[in-house]
Amino acid sequence: MKKGKIIKGIGGFYYVDADNKIYECKARGNFRRQKISPLVGDNVEISINDNAENTINTIYPRKNELIRPPLANLDQLFIVASLVDPKINTLIIDNLTAIAEYKKIEPIIVITKSDLDNNADEYKNIYEKAGFKVIICNNTTGEGAETVHELLKGKCSAFTGNTGVGKSTLLNNIFPDLDLKTGETSKKLGRGKHTTRHCELFKIDNGYIADTPGFSSLEFKQCEKILKDDLPYCFREFEDYIGYCKFATCSHTNDKGCAIIEAVNDGKISKSRHKSYISMYNEVKNIKEWELK
Repeated sequence: MKKGKIIKGIGGFYYVDADNKIYECKARGNFRRQKISPLVGDNVEISINDNAENTINTIYPRKNELIRPPLANLDQLFIVASLVDPKINTLIIDNLTAIAEYKKIEPIIVITKSDLDNNADEYKNIYEKAGFKVIICNNTTGEGAETVHELLKGKCSAFTGNTGVGKSTLLNNIFPDLDLKTGETSKKLGRGKHTTRHCELFKIDNGYIADTPGFSSLEFKQCEKILKDDLPYCFREFEDYIGYCKFATCSHTNDKGCAIIEAVNDGKISKSRHKSYISMYNEVKNIKEWELK
């Protein structure tokens, strides 16, 4: 028996990293009966069989899981946004930080292309004020890449951001041997431009990186929904004010006596963050819990 982590799953076979060796395994039938599907990122216990298939016997409880990409047990989500081409969109960043918070994944904001625009500090201040780690990267000099590299060590991480924000350039600056081309995935990460999509973890520095240099922000947002009652708790800077509104039913959008709106007016919460909250609230306010099942 060995403990390990699923790093890839294709056609009913799962590849488990255990003791620095990869084992091809099948999942035991009782998982199907329990309606449990193994996911890339699952921590598992496997049995090694000399004359039969290796089997996954136990899937340990997950601290989180995503629908698309289908991944479990992520520690960090690097949200990559560029200052120009494409221009930074705070609503997209705020959607992604909220989803990460909801899933108990630590969001880290990476602002790229500081060599092309000098407004990075404006956005850095917004997100540091909200309590997030923010890294500014210069695509020309590679500045900031080493800070990201240090944060990857010993963690299971994924990158998200729209096409063109500089994810490939960033990862090339960290790991030059990955051979990432702009707009493509790395063949060394298991996927070429035209191969079948599947999730895979790439092992580096005692940690793991999801197999693509990024997945679509829109795709992520469409698959992961947050109910309106949970949404305020996904904005970490709201925490000190929740429970102090005049009315228990306060939506924190335009209600009288709202402690969060008062904090916005006092400059304690960023106006752009609260504006994103209102946009997200209006999008999900009529969704019922049973609709997500």
